Amino acid sequence: MATDYLLFVHGVKTRNEAEFRALATTLFNGIQRSLPDRSRVLKPVFFFWGDLNQDPQADLLRGFEASPKWKDFWFRDFRTERVLEFVGDAALYLSRHVGSELVKKLRTKMLEAFQAVQPGDRLHLVTHSWGTVILFDILFAARWEDEKLDESVRNSVQRIRNLLFGIPLDPTADIPDANVYKGLPIASIYTMGSPIALFSLISVTGQSTHDLTPKLKDLLENLYNSRQKALPWRNYAHPGDPLAYPLEGVMPLLLDEQAKLVQIQDVMTEKGNLFTRPFSQTLAPLLNGGDAHNSYWENVTVAKTIAEGIQRST
Repeated sequence: MATDYLLFVHGVKTRNEAEFRALATTLFNGIQRSLPDRSRVLKPVFFFWGDLNQDPQADLLRGFEASPKWKDFWFRDFRTERVLEFVGDAALYLSRHVGSELVKKLRTKMLEAFQAVQPGDRLHLVTHSWGTVILFDILFAARWEDEKLDESVRNSVQRIRNLLFGIPLDPTADIPDANVYKGLPIASIYTMGSPIALFSLISVTGQSTHDLTPKLKDLLENLYNSRQKALPWRNYAHPGDPLAYPLEGVMPLLLDEQAKLVQIQDVMTEKGNLFTRPFSQTLAPLLNGGDAHNSYWENVTVAKTIAEGIQRST
């Protein structure tokens, strides 16, 4: 029987692997309960990367605290618990050292998780926050093809792409783990509280090694040719989550005529109420923005619609 793999990737401010696994398992269990066809085999794969940024950010924080004027700054907790966590995770990933370590860790995780992949198995991406940007960057950004990078890193990225693009490697390739890469096509995508829409700014400023668009188009074309239908993509957003942005109107700007290859839909996880609406366009909700940003893992709407998407992508 074919297996549906669900790859869960966390976002910013996640430093404890056990807590991430618990949250992702909560969502996975909700998906299983909501799946109409109980005969389907679902298997979760958890990718944790938050430990790679912990020491560098701790060093930076100690530097702030050692600065004579640090106590004169307002909103110190907000700066260290919100701004530093998000910008720090982004900056460190974009650095070659941490980014390369993350690539190697993802490759190792996939070698472990997908050893038993069989023809007919499928993959569903479930990503949260900055985790969406990280995964999409590894899959699509040209910066990982730079010859200045260590060859092992470039090879790791290529192997990850070959697996998730559903394109098998050349059987004559001199690669010890080549038999693992039989091709595991992506069947659906689910992004939660994602700032990936902001990366459209890269594509409108001319060619860039961080531009995700060209290879994203290639993936969508390959999948459409094999599936003969558009790839389902649900983008979840809590109205009070400051890192969540809509994608329905953005993707046509990026993909042009290839927009027909993906069936994307923004899904609001909350509607608010009469008490919160008067403050919806003020800065007040930002005080609880972290709660909104982490709410997707336990949201019934998210679990239900992911289950529906998996069922329909058959």
